[in-house]
Amino acid sequence: MRTGKELIEASKHFTGEDRRQSWLELGITLCLVIPVFALLFFGQVPLVLRLAASFVCSLLYVRLFVIYHDYQHNAILQRSALASVIMKSIGIFLLAPQQIWKRSHDYHHNHNSKLTISGIGSYPTICKNRYLSLTKQQRAIYLLNRHPLTVILGYFTLFIYWLNLKSFTESPKKHMDSLLALVLHFGGGIATWYFLGGLTFTVAWFLPFFMAFGIGSYLFYCQHNFPGAQFRENHDWKYDHAALASTSFMKMNKVMHWFTGNIGFHHVHHLNSRIPFYRLPEVMNQMPELQQVGTTNWSLLEVYRCFRLKLWDAERSRMISLGELREN
Repeated sequence: MRTGKELIEASKHFTGEDRRQSWLELGITLCLVIPVFALLFFGQVPLVLRLAASFVCSLLYVRLFVIYHDYQHNAILQRSALASVIMKSIGIFLLAPQQIWKRSHDYHHNHNSKLTISGIGSYPTICKNRYLSLTKQQRAIYLLNRHPLTVILGYFTLFIYWLNLKSFTESPKKHMDSLLALVLHFGGGIATWYFLGGLTFTVAWFLPFFMAFGIGSYLFYCQHNFPGAQFRENHDWKYDHAALASTSFMKMNKVMHWFTGNIGFHHVHHLNSRIPFYRLPEVMNQMPELQQVGTTNWSLLEVYRCFRLKLWDAERSRMISLGELREN
């Protein structure tokens, strides 16, 4: 089995983009998002159908976000003026403007599974000994950042606050696109409420974003915080180990893999982020080293198992819950 540089080098064979397929994947997604989004604004449509369309719209937002995320990794549609305009617009619409998203997410890829309290581009993770040395206030902040509600309410916590409000207020000149995203987002929401009423605002504007960002935030959390995930101090950290031992393969049916843009093949993506999302299953199938990794899924039991993990225990070489910490 290949490891280290040899494994990473082997993955480069799959970084080639099929330009036609990249445009096709983006085009199909946009051609589905636009009519579903428009349907939500028709009050004559039965409410049950509108609610179903709202959920489908949220899943399409997730897929659109993954495609945008791939573009930011330089995996697809580079050196295209049209793609640049489309992707920047998607980033603004989905509250992930390019300046803050690319910088923080690139940081995440280069520091995935390192023990840190800062949590730049990710959720903070520290070892139990460091946690015990924190003040009560520091512990409360750390646990708040990892709280299930913080993840589920990702629409407010991660996207509105962290990616936009916080980035703009801390560095206005560098993050004008964050201000633009907030202005357009809240402007669209207020206009929908004012002209079309509270019900249409809820079904057509609020719910699709709320569900999409909740799903996206949980995907981001659980694929690095799952039973069996390994964490390391900076001096012991290795890129390939972080991809294979600290990043999961999320089991889903084919429909959900499509809606989530194959982001469930997350360990493959972390091994080489230049691999286009539509090639990730192919890579896993052809590289034996990528087939024996930690897994997670959408079951409520697995969600509970992921959420209860709070601290890295170096002695047990696994993540533990607060209950396990108190037992020591």
